[in-house]
Amino acid sequence: MDNRQQPIKLAELDRLTLALYMALVVIGWLMIYAVNYDSNDPTAFFDLGHSVGKQLFFIVVCFVLLFFILLSDWTFWRTFAFIFYIFSLFLLIGTIFFGREVNGANAWYQFGGFTFQPAEIAKFATCLAMASYLSATGVNLRDFRSRFFAFGIMLLPILIILLQKDTGSALVFLSFMLVLYREGLNSSWYVFGLSAAALIILGLVFPPVFVVAGLMLLLSARYFSMFRNRLPWYLAFLLLVAMTIWWPDIFSFFVKMTGIQLPAPPLDEKAKPFDTNVFMLIPHGIFMLSAVLPHYFKKNLPQQRGIQANFLILMAASAMVFLANFICFTVLAPHQQERIKVWLRPQECDPRGSLYNILHSKMAIGAGGFWGKGFLEGNMTKLKYVPEQTTDFIFCTVGEEQGFVGVMGIIVIFSLLLYRLSILAERQRSNFSRLYIYSVTGIIFMHFLVNIGMTMGLFPIVGIPLPFISYGGSSLIGFTLMMGVVLKLDSHRNMA
Repeated sequence: MDNRQQPIKLAELDRLTLALYMALVVIGWLMIYAVNYDSNDPTAFFDLGHSVGKQLFFIVVCFVLLFFILLSDWTFWRTFAFIFYIFSLFLLIGTIFFGREVNGANAWYQFGGFTFQPAEIAKFATCLAMASYLSATGVNLRDFRSRFFAFGIMLLPILIILLQKDTGSALVFLSFMLVLYREGLNSSWYVFGLSAAALIILGLVFPPVFVVAGLMLLLSARYFSMFRNRLPWYLAFLLLVAMTIWWPDIFSFFVKMTGIQLPAPPLDEKAKPFDTNVFMLIPHGIFMLSAVLPHYFKKNLPQQRGIQANFLILMAASAMVFLANFICFTVLAPHQQERIKVWLRPQECDPRGSLYNILHSKMAIGAGGFWGKGFLEGNMTKLKYVPEQTTDFIFCTVGEEQGFVGVMGIIVIFSLLLYRLSILAERQRSNFSRLYIYSVTGIIFMHFLVNIGMTMGLFPIVGIPLPFISYGGSSLIGFTLMMGVVLKLDSHRNMA
């Protein structure tokens, strides 16, 4: 009999991974029960009309699904990886035309009293497809063709999900960059990506002109220390820094003394007035050019090319900062702008409006103290102070009822699961199995990081569930598929 098709034995399973999965599922159901607890109807978990009853039904379905996955042939998942992937793409495209809109995103199918989000299945299918492609003979991420197809596998579902207006689910697919890094993608891609993200965030937190001025200061400091390493230049640089800090007051004084007429504010209230801070870039430009130009014309070709490259990088970074600010606060829909402001500019938001969710989320987590108020004893949980408390903000229930101990317990369990998955990945003889397990690890890590981060205001509120714990049949089925195949592949880890 072919060893690949032998029934799975309990001894072959990684029991720790299975136990961590089941622990998180049970904890999640208990937290959903706590949110929906009604003392007049304590057995509501048998009622499919309640979310706790639906979640129990999906848990049973997932355990049955897990059982059948463990009985399957482990090579099945590698053989049909791209079939699953293409099917999931069609499901995603279908929601654009036939889907139901939930919270502004057209990303769900409606079947009677149940809804289904194909993005959760697409995550699983993309894990299979990415592992299948990267493990194929001749694929090398140093080659443009290999990078092109690898990025394509990741970007296709992202583009379709963005058309659904589901930014949170699209963000999760960026976790595949972790797998690509593990497989040898050049680190310069990550330096560029992280630098771009930092510039965009700085351009949204601070006025873009000041961010660009800071970049010019950094470049100027490099050049005058190289070419003009004398005391007067250091004093001039310190003066320029002081001028940047107090520029609004300095400019106002200058305008008052000279009597210069500034452009009149626009009649249209929605139009933005001219930003006079842009004049601050003039002295910065003069200082930087004075430091570098005399040496640029010394006909030192390698040095000239280095200076040209630095100036091009400065121009690209400056354009990125201004463009990000313009798109965010001019092009994006008002509710999307509010989400970004809640994250990066909370002082500009209405505590009774867009800031309401995050404020009450923090209050609920903090209200639990060290030990928590106790199971079913959370006041903010019972009174529904935090919207979407069974889905996006389920972590608040843990914080209020179980306190710091419960919060740390959840974090420890997830950390153990992620660590264990990494160990499972490294012990695989099959490249496909290793890559698939790393892909699943990245997906779970991204969900865990962003969901907990957004409940505490560290990330924008983008509607990402907490794996295995948040309410939702689609999410639970998707993660069960991922974990089931992980356990199945690992049980045949000695086969290539």
